[in-house]
Amino acid sequence: MDVSTLSNSNISFQLQAQRVEKFLLHTNEPFNFTATPSQPQYYEYIFPEGINSVIVKVTSPLAFPCTVISIQDILCPVYDLDNNVEFIGMYQTMTEKAAITVQKKDFPRSSFFVVVVVKTEDEACGGRLHYYPITPEEQPIQGNRSKLLTVTVTPAISSELYVGSVLFCLGVFLSFYLLTFVISCIEQWRQQKKGGLLTAVIGTSPDEKASLLGKAVTPDSVLGSSFEGYSYGSLGNSSNFSSEAITDSMTSGEAAIAGRPMENVTCRPRHDSQSSVEEDEYDTLADIDSDKNVIRTKKYLCVSDLSRKDKRVLNKKYQIYFWNISTIAVFYALPVVQLVITYQTVVNVTGNQDICYYNFLCAHPLGALSAFNNILSNLGYVMLGLLFLLIILQKDITHRRALIRSDYYALECGIPKHFGLFYAMGTALMMEGLLSACYHVCPNYTNFQFDTSFMYMIAGLCMLKLYQKRHPDINASAYTAYASLAAVIFFSVLGVVFGKDNLVFWIVFSIIHVVATLLLSTQLYYMGRWKLDTGIFRRIIYVVYTDCIRQCSGPTYVDRMVLLVMGNIVNWSLATYGLIMRPSDFASYLLAIGICNLLLYFAFYIIMKLRSGERVKFIPLMCILFTAVVWGFALFFFFQGLSTWQKTPAESREHNRDCILLDFFDHHDVWHFLSSTALFGSFLILLTLDNDLDTVQRDKICVF
Repeated sequence: MDVSTLSNSNISFQLQAQRVEKFLLHTNEPFNFTATPSQPQYYEYIFPEGINSVIVKVTSPLAFPCTVISIQDILCPVYDLDNNVEFIGMYQTMTEKAAITVQKKDFPRSSFFVVVVVKTEDEACGGRLHYYPITPEEQPIQGNRSKLLTVTVTPAISSELYVGSVLFCLGVFLSFYLLTFVISCIEQWRQQKKGGLLTAVIGTSPDEKASLLGKAVTPDSVLGSSFEGYSYGSLGNSSNFSSEAITDSMTSGEAAIAGRPMENVTCRPRHDSQSSVEEDEYDTLADIDSDKNVIRTKKYLCVSDLSRKDKRVLNKKYQIYFWNISTIAVFYALPVVQLVITYQTVVNVTGNQDICYYNFLCAHPLGALSAFNNILSNLGYVMLGLLFLLIILQKDITHRRALIRSDYYALECGIPKHFGLFYAMGTALMMEGLLSACYHVCPNYTNFQFDTSFMYMIAGLCMLKLYQKRHPDINASAYTAYASLAAVIFFSVLGVVFGKDNLVFWIVFSIIHVVATLLLSTQLYYMGRWKLDTGIFRRIIYVVYTDCIRQCSGPTYVDRMVLLVMGNIVNWSLATYGLIMRPSDFASYLLAIGICNLLLYFAFYIIMKLRSGERVKFIPLMCILFTAVVWGFALFFFFQGLSTWQKTPAESREHNRDCILLDFFDHHDVWHFLSSTALFGSFLILLTLDNDLDTVQRDKICVF
């Protein structure tokens, strides 16, 4: 023992040694003690036979003084001072809670020290820095720096539970594959049954037709009532339509039933040559309708008005969404993986467990990973994203085959089928799982955007897909869309880094938010038929004068105006809230803006769909109800808040909780399970929402 002093004169002292009776910690037995800055404590724990991993839990009824908990090998000397406790082993700062998982393989002697050091300052734990007087006569007021603590060492989970948890994840999400396969088989059987009925109707005599259909045979009954959904927009009163319209609404076989010779059946000309074509090589509208202002500014639009471009051109346009997001994913993911591996390596080498913001009460290590359960729970995003891609691939192949055989319903009926955005959505869902897993390797302040970047992508792609359904010709290009999403992610990073309590940033962001909302509203209202140039203010004044002052007239497009007014109210309210409250979690605030706009547009779409006399079929209705329930439960688990990098690591651990599922998964893992399922259900809603229109001519489908 060395004793030293900074005093210029000799100082007398007394040394008293006492035998420590309770020095060993025992499994599942709480041990209470008191520590002070001048009297640190340490105790030994020996691994019992059959236990290979334990969790050392330390609790205190007092948040301060700030404390350091360290796990050290049995060495001499013990590093139990404030200035050296971080030299070896694993350590955490602590206010009320701390938990460290210790594995037997890391300690050759099958035992370790639990060292508790009370710091002289609280700044490391989020407390205020004490005032120190300048004059030497005035003594600083430190207050009571003693702290009562309780240490409990509990066994960690067994290797069998690791295997069971992995099998549980695989089983849950593979069941979606099985369910999809069963539904696909049932749907295929129904289609074959309908096709067989049509063949039987076409190939039988009139009397047999009547017996099959249960009614007198008329062209309307054969074409409209034989199949579910054909009655919508059917030619019930043929006198109101020209012979050309009737011919255009039948396939060759149906035309023969109606008494027309097949050689007289004609179709409107289509641009279906196999030559290479680019959208910018020529105007893809027909020459007679080359003035887009005439078409797109009509008061009442139908889908056929906005699906006039060559379908191969549009397919190429929307496939770029998939290829672009695939390229973005590769270039984004590779450095992310490298960075989080470096973070995990630093944690393992230095033992500093304040670097990563885990839920330490439910963090199960595996190999070099400190929280394997938080990574495993992201498997759902990847598996369900892949399943959605397989569903889209099957739909795409079926549609291509229908186009090859010139199927009338594929060519002229229903919402135009473009699958590029769906492919991009599935890819984004898989990337969300991968990047969320990377974030949870070492969650902290510097890499939070990894977990949110593709959430912005998913929200943006869903809105684009919903808009594309009835506006395929004028939807945004992939380059414009991804450039806009890149700007959103850029502002997300700026907000996380500079936005906390920075009034200037919030003023600039709120102005940009409001201006962007106005520009987008103008773009949507006029269907792109406007220009942003030096004459924009003169045109605005002219419109206000003619429509509001000279004569008060209502908006030309009432439904669009209602949507845009509601959208502006929501976005202006969110901008005002951000400017006044300045939330510390800017990334979540920005994501909330995207989700609110998506929900608003989806609600508007459903309402307008029902107003237009359309209906929501059973499968999309079940998807909507199921997804809404799952989203509700998912958000409940999300807002439990098991950790937060907006506070110090010690304060974040105050929110830690025990596992709730299989003794392996915590609340946030359940959020991963439920949110991946809800996103998959949301994608299915967008895929199946307009199935009721598959047999309706496009010139009878409203645009809204």
